[in-house]
Amino acid sequence: MARSITARRKAAVTAAVLAVGALALTSCSANGDGGSADGTVEMTLWQNSTTGPGQEFWKDAIAAFEAENENVKISMQSVQNEDMDGKLQTALNAGDPPDIFLQRGGGKMAAMVQAGQLMDLTDLIGDTAKEEISEGSFKAETYQDKVWAMPLAVLPSGFWYSSDLFTDAGITETPTTVDDLKTVVGQLKDSGIAPIALGAKDAWPAAHWFYNFALRECSPETIEKTGDSKDFSDECWLKSAEDLADFAELQPFNEGYLTTSAQQGAGSSAGLIANHQAGMELMGAWNPGVIASLTPDEQPLPDLAWFPFPELSGGEGEPGSIMGGVDGYSCSAKAPKECADFLNFLASAEQQEAYYKAFNAPPVNSVAQEAVEEEYLQEVLAAYNKAPFVSQWLDTVLGQNVGNALNVAVVDLLAGKSTPEQMIQSVSDAAKKG
Repeated sequence: MARSITARRKAAVTAAVLAVGALALTSCSANGDGGSADGTVEMTLWQNSTTGPGQEFWKDAIAAFEAENENVKISMQSVQNEDMDGKLQTALNAGDPPDIFLQRGGGKMAAMVQAGQLMDLTDLIGDTAKEEISEGSFKAETYQDKVWAMPLAVLPSGFWYSSDLFTDAGITETPTTVDDLKTVVGQLKDSGIAPIALGAKDAWPAAHWFYNFALRECSPETIEKTGDSKDFSDECWLKSAEDLADFAELQPFNEGYLTTSAQQGAGSSAGLIANHQAGMELMGAWNPGVIASLTPDEQPLPDLAWFPFPELSGGEGEPGSIMGGVDGYSCSAKAPKECADFLNFLASAEQQEAYYKAFNAPPVNSVAQEAVEEEYLQEVLAAYNKAPFVSQWLDTVLGQNVGNALNVAVVDLLAGKSTPEQMIQSVSDAAKKG
């Protein structure tokens, strides 16, 4: 992977290197605000789409923005999703971050703000973005009453499933309760198909199961309070771990799920859905695009459908609440002002519609949402818009260190290396370490 070139590097020393048959000469001089000696403003962008239409979206968006802003040059680097947080944190801590980068929000964003690593976008958001993007979406990118990222995609969690495989198994209705879900698992098993695809090798997909059980067991107030306090003493957290352990006893996941990746290749959990080797997968709303890239013809799966995580009796969560996130993009603290201009450009209805078509994921812009054709994405947006409570992914809410510890602890529970009590204790121990 090529090393990124930041807009704020020191003036390079012009060097002449003689070689057989070639003379290589490179130079670049930057001023203090991201501009080069010839007046060009150079910026770097890190995004997490590594193949297919997603890559093309970013290339086309950059080209369109550069055409409108001839003095701007944006260099893009694609970073594998699972590697993004670690690479970004290293670059931020080293004082050499990209100018524009994917923002998860939650505790991770708060830590960046506290470290003075982000540009305050509050007064730089354009009027069009304010009018066409909901207040709730901006709230996901807000900390201490200031906006630190431009929201670009609504990414609720739920089950992505093959309606053909459900029909073949005699399933006529999608489950609305966890008990119903257990019945569906049995029906799919009886039909000879792996009920649920899970890429536990990457940890966070397995943790999504705990997140969603917690959304049903814990009240919104408890989830938000724990996000700040990192205190897991409320019994709902233990109940959530017990729910997951109980569900895992059904052996609902694909064979070898502990060593299965989430999104890379036909053998990944998304690939199992794409190739009709598993019935369903619990995942965020980016999944249709990932699945489409892994079908034999690299086209959207014709029988793909969606339903929300089922309800659980006896819990304190508000029925209809949904787990998910709002992906956005931030500017680093020392990025040139044109970074905010680019984010406003990305938030426009035209670019948001292109985003939806490239990623097959719900756009955050309300005007662009009118172009959504797929029934499953319309259902996702309807569930999101009427949800009484929307929580970001818990590893995002809790911040990188505690969030990562939680994800690993969930995998250990599923692997039989710990009990529900030990799982919650391990996360509590990680929280005490900070």
